[in-house]
Amino acid sequence: MLGRASSPPRVATLVALTAISTLSLNMFLPSLVDMADDFGAPYAQISLSIAGYLAVTSVLQLVIGPMSDRFGRRPVILVAMAVFLLASLGCLLAQSIEVFLTFRMLQGAVIAGAALSPAIVRDTLPVRQAASMLGYIAMAMAIVPMLGPVLGGALDQLFGWRSSFLVFAVAGAGLVGLVWTDLGETNASPNPEFSQQFRAYAPLLRSGQFWGYASCMAFSTGGFYIFLAGAPLVSRTLFATSAGALGVYIGSITAGFFMGSLISGRLASRVSLGFMMLVGRIVAGAGPSVGIALFWAGYMHELTLFGATIFVGIGNGITMPSSSAGVMSINPKLAGTASGLAGALTVGMGAVLTTISGIVVTAHTSASALLGLMLASSVLGLLAALWTLRSGQSEPEAN
Repeated sequence: MLGRASSPPRVATLVALTAISTLSLNMFLPSLVDMADDFGAPYAQISLSIAGYLAVTSVLQLVIGPMSDRFGRRPVILVAMAVFLLASLGCLLAQSIEVFLTFRMLQGAVIAGAALSPAIVRDTLPVRQAASMLGYIAMAMAIVPMLGPVLGGALDQLFGWRSSFLVFAVAGAGLVGLVWTDLGETNASPNPEFSQQFRAYAPLLRSGQFWGYASCMAFSTGGFYIFLAGAPLVSRTLFATSAGALGVYIGSITAGFFMGSLISGRLASRVSLGFMMLVGRIVAGAGPSVGIALFWAGYMHELTLFGATIFVGIGNGITMPSSSAGVMSINPKLAGTASGLAGALTVGMGAVLTTISGIVVTAHTSASALLGLMLASSVLGLLAALWTLRSGQSEPEAN
């Protein structure tokens, strides 16, 4: 019988914990239109399964980070995976849109895996080595969410949309077992008072370093959230894309993230965090810029749209490991709190941008509006990276 883990987790465990967070966000996206029809609900209401979910995970991370600094990474993640398992079963069995959305919000507990995996890495490695390791973890975990929409689209066509949530329930059960057997505690010096963790928010929020890294994270990931909200509608209305093909196309941005993370894994240990952030933002902005130009020139094709968005994924893969490592290195003793706060700001911004995307991207504004919003988010991330470089705050303490 397998016993409780007492040593730091394997990289594969951190990959699984991080990947399930993205998988739970994007695997069922090809089914959104069918889900709306099944529940007899407007598309705007079913889209709350994205925007509302992001809002809930944003708030949760404000609590998850401090709890992990106080009680440890292991118990917080273990409880979160158990909640995700039960919530997935609730989504699977829901017979009304209200019940479905309630359990869908509870699924947000899974964010603990993505929020605390970087803190676990930072618990055990110096800052540049942590950035490099996070790049390799991001590269590996990108494979699962890259295939997620493809799997979700296939499941929808074969068995209906509920089959995706059956997969989530099975994955949740597996993760509970994996955390129990492999994830030992890495927080060697938990803080004695829970209230102390929330008081730590004040100095973080006053830190120029924190805002530089966190803003870059938020606007970088924002382009991805805009894509998730707008791409299904654009593809169905502009190109009449099937659910199966849409799953493949949605996975393309994560393929770009895989490539960018590989670049980050190879370079982040040798160059400054700020430089990696800057390069990533330039790459991310280049794709939508070219895509908009091609659409205006009359090249209306799926490959024009999704070819452009791949570069947003590449840029995010280059940027995110360094900005994440930077956030957690401002005060390594508060790595969980900083990671949770930055994650909350990032996902909160994602909820805002997803809502904006739902309003701006319509059948009439189409692909140019989607790419324009992604470009704007990438540019704002670039400005945050430039500010970090110009202020001389691109490299926190090295240990």
